[in-house]
Amino acid sequence: CPCLIYGAYIFLPFDAPLLPTVSARLVYTLRCAAFATFPIMLGMIISGISRLCSSALEPFGELHREVEIHRTYVSQSINLFILYFFNMAVLATYLPQELLKLIPLLTGLFAISRLIFWMSYAIGRSFRAFGFSMTFLPLLAMLLWNLYGMFVLEPENLLS
Repeated sequence: CPCLIYGAYIFLPFDAPLLPTVSARLVYTLRCAAFATFPIMLGMIISGISRLCSSALEPFGELHREVEIHRTYVSQSINLFILYFFNMAVLATYLPQELLKLIPLLTGLFAISRLIFWMSYAIGRSFRAFGFSMTFLPLLAMLLWNLYGMFVLEPENLLS
Protein backbone atom coordinates (compact mmCIF):
# COMPACT_ATOMS: atom_id res chain seq x y z
CA CYS A 1 0.00 0.00 0.00
CA PRO A 2 2.69 2.57 0.79
CA CYS A 3 4.44 1.81 -2.50
CA LEU A 4 1.18 2.18 -4.45
CA ILE A 5 0.33 5.46 -2.77
CA TYR A 6 3.86 6.83 -3.18
CA GLY A 7 4.04 5.83 -6.85
CA ALA A 8 0.64 7.36 -7.57
CA TYR A 9 1.58 10.52 -5.65
CA ILE A 10 4.76 10.98 -7.66
CA PHE A 11 3.67 9.88 -11.13
CA LEU A 12 0.00 10.86 -11.50
CA PRO A 13 -0.26 14.28 -13.15
CA PHE A 14 -2.80 16.08 -10.97
CA ASP A 15 -2.70 18.40 -8.00
CA ALA A 16 -5.26 19.16 -5.34
CA PRO A 17 -6.98 22.54 -5.68
CA LEU A 18 -6.01 25.35 -3.36
CA LEU A 19 -7.99 24.77 -0.16
CA PRO A 20 -7.11 27.40 2.45
CA THR A 21 -10.01 26.87 4.88
CA VAL A 22 -11.08 23.85 6.89
CA SER A 23 -14.58 23.94 5.43
CA ALA A 24 -13.21 23.84 1.87
CA ARG A 25 -11.06 20.84 2.80
CA LEU A 26 -14.04 19.05 4.31
CA VAL A 27 -16.14 19.66 1.19
CA TYR A 28 -13.27 18.32 -0.93
CA THR A 29 -13.10 15.24 1.30
CA LEU A 30 -16.85 14.75 1.04
CA ARG A 31 -16.66 14.88 -2.75
CA CYS A 32 -13.88 12.32 -2.78
CA ALA A 33 -15.76 10.11 -0.32
CA ALA A 34 -18.74 10.04 -2.68
CA PHE A 35 -16.52 8.15 -5.12
CA ALA A 36 -15.64 5.62 -2.40
CA THR A 37 -19.30 4.64 -2.12
CA PHE A 38 -19.25 3.16 -5.64
CA PRO A 39 -18.18 -0.36 -4.54
CA ILE A 40 -20.78 -0.31 -1.77
CA MET A 41 -23.58 0.70 -4.13
CA LEU A 42 -22.47 -1.93 -6.62
CA GLY A 43 -22.50 -4.49 -3.82
CA MET A 44 -26.03 -3.48 -2.81
CA ILE A 45 -27.25 -3.86 -6.38
CA ILE A 46 -25.59 -7.25 -6.84
CA SER A 47 -26.85 -8.37 -3.42
CA GLY A 48 -30.41 -7.46 -4.35
CA ILE A 49 -30.16 -9.20 -7.72
CA SER A 50 -28.68 -12.34 -6.17
CA ARG A 51 -31.42 -12.32 -3.53
CA LEU A 52 -34.06 -12.08 -6.27
CA CYS A 53 -32.48 -14.81 -8.35
CA SER A 54 -31.89 -17.23 -5.50
CA SER A 55 -34.14 -20.23 -5.41
CA ALA A 56 -35.12 -19.67 -1.79
CA LEU A 57 -38.86 -19.92 -1.28
CA GLU A 58 -38.78 -18.24 2.12
CA PRO A 59 -37.49 -14.65 2.01
CA PHE A 60 -36.35 -14.76 5.66
CA GLY A 61 -35.08 -18.33 5.56
CA GLU A 62 -31.57 -19.67 5.26
CA LEU A 63 -29.46 -17.73 2.74
CA HIS A 64 -27.47 -19.37 0.00
CA ARG A 65 -23.70 -18.91 -0.01
CA GLU A 66 -23.85 -16.55 -3.01
CA VAL A 67 -26.37 -14.28 -1.30
CA GLU A 68 -24.51 -14.42 2.01
CA ILE A 69 -21.23 -13.35 0.37
CA HIS A 70 -22.76 -10.17 -1.07
CA ARG A 71 -24.68 -9.35 2.11
CA THR A 72 -21.56 -9.74 4.26
CA TYR A 73 -19.50 -7.68 1.82
CA VAL A 74 -22.00 -4.80 1.90
CA SER A 75 -22.29 -4.73 5.70
CA GLN A 76 -18.51 -4.86 6.20
CA SER A 77 -17.95 -2.22 3.52
CA ILE A 78 -20.41 0.16 5.15
CA ASN A 79 -18.67 -0.22 8.50
CA LEU A 80 -15.25 0.35 6.97
CA PHE A 81 -16.52 3.30 4.94
CA ILE A 82 -17.71 5.04 8.09
CA LEU A 83 -14.28 4.59 9.64
CA TYR A 84 -12.64 5.70 6.40
CA PHE A 85 -14.77 8.82 6.07
CA PHE A 86 -14.23 10.08 9.61
CA ASN A 87 -10.49 9.41 9.43
CA MET A 88 -10.29 11.14 6.06
CA ALA A 89 -12.20 14.18 7.34
CA VAL A 90 -9.83 14.58 10.28
CA LEU A 91 -6.83 13.90 8.04
CA ALA A 92 -7.87 16.65 5.64
CA THR A 93 -7.77 19.21 8.44
CA TYR A 94 -4.19 18.32 9.49
CA LEU A 95 -2.52 17.82 6.10
CA PRO A 96 -0.52 20.66 4.60
CA GLN A 97 -1.69 21.98 1.22
CA GLU A 98 0.99 20.15 -0.79
CA LEU A 99 -0.09 16.78 0.65
CA LEU A 100 -3.82 17.16 -0.07
CA LYS A 101 -3.25 15.11 -3.20
CA LEU A 102 -3.35 12.10 -0.85
CA ILE A 103 -7.10 12.50 -0.28
CA PRO A 104 -8.23 11.28 -3.75
CA LEU A 105 -5.41 8.73 -3.84
CA LEU A 106 -6.51 7.17 -0.55
CA THR A 107 -10.10 7.24 -1.79
CA GLY A 108 -9.12 5.35 -4.94
CA LEU A 109 -7.15 2.85 -2.87
CA PHE A 110 -10.18 2.30 -0.63
CA ALA A 111 -12.49 1.69 -3.60
CA ILE A 112 -10.07 -0.63 -5.39
CA SER A 113 -9.24 -2.56 -2.24
CA ARG A 114 -12.92 -3.13 -1.45
CA LEU A 115 -13.45 -4.51 -4.96
CA ILE A 116 -10.40 -6.78 -4.57
CA PHE A 117 -11.76 -7.95 -1.22
CA TRP A 118 -15.12 -8.72 -2.80
CA MET A 119 -13.58 -10.77 -5.60
CA SER A 120 -11.27 -12.66 -3.27
CA TYR A 121 -14.10 -13.28 -0.80
CA ALA A 122 -16.19 -14.79 -3.60
CA ILE A 123 -13.30 -17.10 -4.53
CA GLY A 124 -12.85 -18.36 -1.00
CA ARG A 125 -12.74 -17.10 2.53
CA SER A 126 -9.05 -17.84 2.92
CA PHE A 127 -8.16 -15.43 0.08
CA ARG A 128 -9.84 -12.35 1.52
CA ALA A 129 -6.93 -11.28 3.77
CA PHE A 130 -5.17 -9.41 0.96
CA GLY A 131 -8.14 -7.19 0.11
CA PHE A 132 -8.97 -6.61 3.76
CA SER A 133 -5.40 -5.64 4.58
CA MET A 134 -5.39 -3.20 1.64
CA THR A 135 -8.42 -1.56 3.27
CA PHE A 136 -7.54 -1.81 6.92
CA LEU A 137 -3.84 -0.91 6.96
CA PRO A 138 -4.31 2.52 5.31
CA LEU A 139 -7.15 3.15 7.77
CA LEU A 140 -4.82 2.28 10.62
CA ALA A 141 -2.11 4.56 9.22
CA MET A 142 -4.61 7.42 8.89
CA LEU A 143 -5.77 6.86 12.45
CA LEU A 144 -2.21 6.92 13.78
CA TRP A 145 -1.44 10.11 11.81
CA ASN A 146 -4.63 11.73 13.10
CA LEU A 147 -3.77 10.87 16.69
CA TYR A 148 -0.24 12.16 16.15
CA GLY A 149 -1.60 15.38 14.67
CA MET A 150 -4.10 15.90 17.47
CA PHE A 151 -1.90 15.11 20.45
CA VAL A 152 1.62 16.02 19.28
CA LEU A 153 1.47 18.60 16.48
CA GLU A 154 -1.44 20.73 17.68
CA PRO A 155 -2.44 19.82 21.25
CA GLU A 156 -3.56 23.39 21.96
CA ASN A 157 -6.28 23.11 19.26
CA LEU A 158 -7.55 19.72 20.41
CA LEU A 159 -10.87 20.94 21.77
CA SER A 160 -11.33 24.04 19.66
